[in-house]
Amino acid sequence: MNLSQLLAHFKIELKDVYEEEEVKSIFSVSVEHLLMLKRSSLMMNWEKEVSKEEADQFFSIAAGLKTHQPIQYLLGEAYFYGATFKVNEAVLIPRPETEELVDWILAEDLANKTVIDFGTGSGCIAISLKKHGKASAVTAVDISEKALALAAENASRLEAEVDFIHADILNLDIVGQFDIIVSNPPYITGTEMAEMHQNVLAHEPHLALFVPDERPLLFYEAIADFAVGHLKENGRLFFEINEYLSEETIQMLKDKGFVNVSLRKDMQGKPRMILATKD
Repeated sequence: MNLSQLLAHFKIELKDVYEEEEVKSIFSVSVEHLLMLKRSSLMMNWEKEVSKEEADQFFSIAAGLKTHQPIQYLLGEAYFYGATFKVNEAVLIPRPETEELVDWILAEDLANKTVIDFGTGSGCIAISLKKHGKASAVTAVDISEKALALAAENASRLEAEVDFIHADILNLDIVGQFDIIVSNPPYITGTEMAEMHQNVLAHEPHLALFVPDERPLLFYEAIADFAVGHLKENGRLFFEINEYLSEETIQMLKDKGFVNVSLRKDMQGKPRMILATKD
């Protein structure tokens, strides 16, 4: 079987799940992962034959995609800020808008600064800040032991020195003072679930996604309270936020005494990031 025939198989199997252009893109990602053949080379190699073992791997990916499993989980990796991170269903798949948050933080001079990341998941934020920002110390916190194990594996593989702590954001007893606190905590309400894609609802960890409708800022409030006592003078607090709750999040931070609260939109023009400074 050659690559052209495998693509035809993907198109047939996934016609009810993805648009044809999406199928082509996913197939290209699969080819690069399994055969180390980049998209530019794929265009000249449609007749390339694959072994039975390789073909079976492609068939398995197509079968998983047909049941709405995200391609990142099927391949076991996701690309974030210039690096490949291992992922599984214990962690959220890193998103492009989170890269924008990392960009914003890296605009700060992180040299000799201490950073703590709450709800680290795959470790993508903490590891990227350590590798690219040269922070003196980076700590990453998560309630999921499985997530922490994967994040630690990513840190080791990417040669980033990060301290990992198993803790509940809602019941923190972490000591120390920090220059930067960052978090992309759970923020999706039950009401918003109906708008979400099936591959997210069925496979990504609900622990990292959802909050009660009656307290949508639950985790933001807890982290802000921690920041009041643990941010150094003029320390920075960065959040990725629910686009529908930007005004409420800003007001909450002001009520807790933070100043110079700034809202930033993502590449799609949605209000998705906030920076606040400790007075």
